[in-house]
Amino acid sequence: MAGAPRRRLAPLAELLRRLPVHGCVWALLVFCFLPFVIVLLVSYPLARSARRQARLRFPPHAHRRIVDPQVIRVQKARAWTALAMSLLILVVYGTAADFEEVQEQYALRLAVTPWLLLFTAPLVITVLFRMVPVAARAGMRARLRPSMRLALRYFGAFTAVPLFFAVMVLVGESMRDYWFTPLVTFPLLALVIWAFFFVLFASATVVRTVFGTSEVHAALPALLTGVLVWELAAVNLILAGMPPGPPLIQICALFCGPASVSAVAWWEIYRLRTRHGVTLRGRPVP
Repeated sequence: MAGAPRRRLAPLAELLRRLPVHGCVWALLVFCFLPFVIVLLVSYPLARSARRQARLRFPPHAHRRIVDPQVIRVQKARAWTALAMSLLILVVYGTAADFEEVQEQYALRLAVTPWLLLFTAPLVITVLFRMVPVAARAGMRARLRPSMRLALRYFGAFTAVPLFFAVMVLVGESMRDYWFTPLVTFPLLALVIWAFFFVLFASATVVRTVFGTSEVHAALPALLTGVLVWELAAVNLILAGMPPGPPLIQICALFCGPASVSAVAWWEIYRLRTRHGVTLRGRPVP
């Protein structure tokens, strides 16, 4: 996987040339959707730049010690099935308020997950360190440093987004009586958008590799995922309440998602043990 070709975002001009749209139609679209076109012209180059830097700082394929295609297929199938069941429950039992809460819950997960991971990972790693033989702990500790650097880099970028936004708002408020205020706030807005895209693209690698912790122990990403999903379910229950539907549907919707993730995680650990000889109390990496 380390040598897999990297897909890139095409330049905006190249992307537009691929669309089967005549020049006159383009003129009409620009006239009718001018605000959207301006946003696209500004945000797309920023997204390309942020994606390129995110892939350099958080390589998507450089932190997978063992790649099991069958496990990846099952994980994707479980994720799509969970999404379909969630949508089905919303359509059948949901109200207008429930549909409005979906976006809030999604934003909540994006905001809470990195911090839960920050506090959960040291606990899980400490438990795992106590399980492995004493002779293997020094090597695991050395391999933990790159993961810690990745985590610090990610959380620095994650916290920079609201900080940049707050600076932009404060500067805009303090200079709103001056004619050159847009000349100052626009670069700050571009910086906020770039940082947001950087975190967005970096999160894809962070979630998949859990900061490259498979280098520490091949089973560590599965263990962290199995614990984190129950923490997210508890947070979602406390802040958003029970999902819609009859009591039986509510219980199934609440527990089946985390339970299925944990089942896949333990199946992944089983395959690591039977196919690669990786055990929680023995060999940490092949």
